[in-house]
Amino acid sequence: MRILITNDDGIFAPGIRAIATGLHASFGDEHELVIVAPLTDHSGAGAAVGPVYERESIPYEHVEIPGLKDVPTYGLDGSPALCVIMAGIEGFGARPDLIVSGINHGINAGRSALHSGTVGATLTGAQFGISGLAVSIAWDDEPNHWNTAVELACAIVPSLAAAPSPTVLNLNVPSVSMEELKGLRHGRLGKAGLIRRARPEHAPLPANYPPTDRTGGAVILTMRGMSSDADRIAELAELEPDSDNALVEEGFASITAIVGVREDVSEAGVDALDGAILAGRTVTA
Repeated sequence: MRILITNDDGIFAPGIRAIATGLHASFGDEHELVIVAPLTDHSGAGAAVGPVYERESIPYEHVEIPGLKDVPTYGLDGSPALCVIMAGIEGFGARPDLIVSGINHGINAGRSALHSGTVGATLTGAQFGISGLAVSIAWDDEPNHWNTAVELACAIVPSLAAAPSPTVLNLNVPSVSMEELKGLRHGRLGKAGLIRRARPEHAPLPANYPPTDRTGGAVILTMRGMSSDADRIAELAELEPDSDNALVEEGFASITAIVGVREDVSEAGVDALDGAILAGRTVTA
């Protein structure tokens, strides 16, 4: 089996070194590993690839991660999704059989999963029929529990490899030691996102801002988990029981099976489609 390792924090981030080291120790003797990740931080990129139609080529650099000299490692001038696409069309050797993305510093749970480059990489892989595991650990000023996420990911990889392709799993882990971890549970995809509140502030734009006859301002963001104690209590009350966000807050690791873009064949989707086609016929007939 050929495993592609990528992330959205960049090829030099500690999280990708941790997961690559763990996968190499667990599977390096029996499976082939290759690392293709962005040269720079692409957090929040989702499954974006950028204006590739304006580029004749995608530059990359050979990179050596300490302790992983025998693992082919490439830093790409592009997003996580673009890294997966390049690997999926055999730009870096044989097409991978499995993708492991992470470890992201900060969980990608609830609606934030939609915007995550870590998750976006695995969903892009699914478009190629490749299963993937997105791995994230809760934010910590000095994260020192990478190994908890590594151990869980390495335990899950064989099960994911045996699942029908393409299966995508989203793993979110609290920043605790393995001894402190309460367990691994199925977390429902929650509704909470990283941005909890926004407040606009209007002010004149700088005089050198073109065009000079416009005004604007800034939108002040309140981020989940980075607010006052009073707000923190309110944040926790907003989380749905058994959601991915709630489980991580309780000290559990959360795992969720997710899918990306696909046709909506539900009754509501079909009704909306029929209505749109009927309306369109009035101007195309």
